[in-house]
Amino acid sequence: MNASGGVRPHVVGRIGALLRALGAAEPAGASTTDLGLATGLARPTAHRLLMSLAAEGLVDRDRGTGRWTLGPELYLLGAGAAARYDIGEQAHDVVARLARETGESAFLSARRGDETVCVLSEEGSFPLRSHVLHEGVRFPLGVASAGLAILSHLPAREIDEYLSRVDLLGNWGRAHSDVDIRSRIESTRETGYALNPGLLVEGSWGLGAAVFDRAGRPAWALSLTGVETRFRPERVREMGVLLLERAHLLTSRLRS
Repeated sequence: MNASGGVRPHVVGRIGALLRALGAAEPAGASTTDLGLATGLARPTAHRLLMSLAAEGLVDRDRGTGRWTLGPELYLLGAGAAARYDIGEQAHDVVARLARETGESAFLSARRGDETVCVLSEEGSFPLRSHVLHEGVRFPLGVASAGLAILSHLPAREIDEYLSRVDLLGNWGRAHSDVDIRSRIESTRETGYALNPGLLVEGSWGLGAAVFDRAGRPAWALSLTGVETRFRPERVREMGVLLLERAHLLTSRLRS
């Protein structure tokens, strides 16, 4: 608490970081040490905050393994927010059909501030799969095809402001310099869909297309991931067009 009796902003930020890290670790959960490393918190600090969250039911801990998971109170809170933010009912058949028609794994990701979080997935029939993306995983905008698709459809001023406050090069490698990101933005704007040619994991490719809210802003993205041999130029174009069609369909549903 601060002098005025309110909660210190940095404490809220730390709690938010822990909850997001736990979300990314579901369903296996994570140890206190892992969560400290993921959030940049000292282990004693992470442990103290986790114990406080557990007392409120926001996180849970397995007594046998000591691993932390998201708690039951978050489920109840999430159920209350679902009516406003969850588009799973409208999107489920779209994602399932993408996986069925392409044989690749299909996903829906939602924008949350400067990140995307995967909220829905459907495995394809092709036996070799990319395992970079799964439900709960977060990436910064511009990283992975979903985040690149969303970033590319933001106004130029917002793109400039975003790239000025994040360090994608330092955190994600030399393929994520401002110059490289802007080049991929231009390519995405030309084709309509975003391509990630194995930039996160060698041999693991992805395609993404933005889905827009009622205000016309990119708020979600559909994506496909698979192994490089399945992403030859001609097939990339075919799947890209298919993604755009399905993204337009989902956008139309949300607007109506």
